[in-house]
Amino acid sequence: MRVIQSRFLSSIPWIVVLFCMASGTSLVMAQGLAGLTEWEEGRSMRVGSNAWIEDDMYNGENNMDRPDRIEAGETYVMADLEGPGVITHIWMTFLHEPHFWVTDGAANHQEMLIRIYWDGREKPDVEAPVGDFFANCFGKRMEVISLPVIVEDGDSYNCFWHMPFRKSARIEIVNQSKKPIRKLYNNVDWIKKKSLPENTMYFCAQYRQEYPAQKGKDYLVLNAEGKGYYVGTVYSVRTRSPAWFGEGDEKIYIDGEAKPSIRGTGTEDYFLSAWGLKPNSTPYFGVPFLNQQEGIVGQMTCSYRWHVQDPLVFNTGIRVTFETFGWMSPDENKEHKAHSWNEREDDFSSVAFWYQQGPTKKFTETPSAEERKLPSLERILIWGKEAAKSRSHGAGDVKMEEGELYLESGGQLVYGPADPGDGWVEFSFAVKEKEPLRLILELTRASDYGIWQPVLNGIKLGKPIDLYRPQSDLWEYHLMDFWPDPGNYTLRLECVGKNRDASGHNIGINSIRLRERRPRVKAFGYDKDKDWRQEQILYD
Repeated sequence: MRVIQSRFLSSIPWIVVLFCMASGTSLVMAQGLAGLTEWEEGRSMRVGSNAWIEDDMYNGENNMDRPDRIEAGETYVMADLEGPGVITHIWMTFLHEPHFWVTDGAANHQEMLIRIYWDGREKPDVEAPVGDFFANCFGKRMEVISLPVIVEDGDSYNCFWHMPFRKSARIEIVNQSKKPIRKLYNNVDWIKKKSLPENTMYFCAQYRQEYPAQKGKDYLVLNAEGKGYYVGTVYSVRTRSPAWFGEGDEKIYIDGEAKPSIRGTGTEDYFLSAWGLKPNSTPYFGVPFLNQQEGIVGQMTCSYRWHVQDPLVFNTGIRVTFETFGWMSPDENKEHKAHSWNEREDDFSSVAFWYQQGPTKKFTETPSAEERKLPSLERILIWGKEAAKSRSHGAGDVKMEEGELYLESGGQLVYGPADPGDGWVEFSFAVKEKEPLRLILELTRASDYGIWQPVLNGIKLGKPIDLYRPQSDLWEYHLMDFWPDPGNYTLRLECVGKNRDASGHNIGINSIRLRERRPRVKAFGYDKDKDWRQEQILYD
């Protein structure tokens, strides 16, 4: 075992050692376990939410954790340090909804902003939503197991980026939500130093978004001036069109060059995957969240890529961009055929991570928490629980099920038919304008759920849907793209049986959605006169 370990440690690239030395990070930090045998000047320190007060009952000390609440609009100072020093670890946690201690709601991490100020500067060199900073995008909780960032079980947020500072470091959490941050606990571990090398670089991070991407322009992740290393990207995409979004290349411009000297072969290749993106979490790259199957309207993908072993070195500046090209369905392009090289209009957000000497130049403004929320794509949205109110279902058991999967709806409808041969649920809606829409059912899959047939105004839509799954989840079933005429519609779900492994015929309905298609679909109008009753189309 010792031989294997020593070979591994001796193979650490010199670029990592040089990177750590240049950024004021010690050789101990560069070499990991090997460096622990070599003493280096410094004094380990910690600040956190654990406060000690005098109390005779506890031999003069009482442990008090704080704060319990950070109200809307308030700023919490996580750390206010005097240098020189190097922050080596940040840990934090807070309550998410739902939780029995959260009775009046709680801010999610997309609504919380982390800001870090170095050496008393007026503007922060780190500014990003807490979730995105930890590679947790869309305000959703997800596990990340990587080298510089670890989010255990989606609620324990750890950052191991090393952050040197000469004079001072101030870390703030800004509550931009309308709800309080509940039970925020945190620790900041750092090493106090006597001095730092002259070539020490500062850790920087900046959030940016485009909802949707600007037409005719590559998506900009970073535009920095100065000398430094680019070390990481968090990148999230919510699709507004069917088909695969990620044919666009990364295009990275070093030191003011007109043409990018670093150019990739596709979005998934930049994130070190191939032939698409798949959920994974590795030390240097990962996809912690991919909510649905590829090719749907509204798919969400969150990816990260850490340039720890391969930092991108720049001397006067760097621009990091991505093309927004991908596949496109026939009804969205002038050639009226599917092909892979089209400019798309998806929703993008990102966090750039880099080190540089001196203060950063502001190249973007961080939007408010309300602006960071993805805009709704739903033209019509009916919650499943409406069927319980209107009693639009057959005989049987009806209940509401709450939980983390159903935060948006406040709870899904669960219906168990008394007679599976006569089980049904109905929803009515009105269409006011003839426009291109996609009909979607948002249903739960579970071990006691049956097989159900969707029917719209008496017309069966596709094949019956088997809702059996050993482990429960919430899934979107995309039924068809169509141009419904103005008028009244009834969507009926009929029980037609169950999987042989299912223990029941139940159905869990969270929502019925008619989702918008991009404006260019309406402009081209290829399918405007097609009758969905005769021909059902679903683009992918």
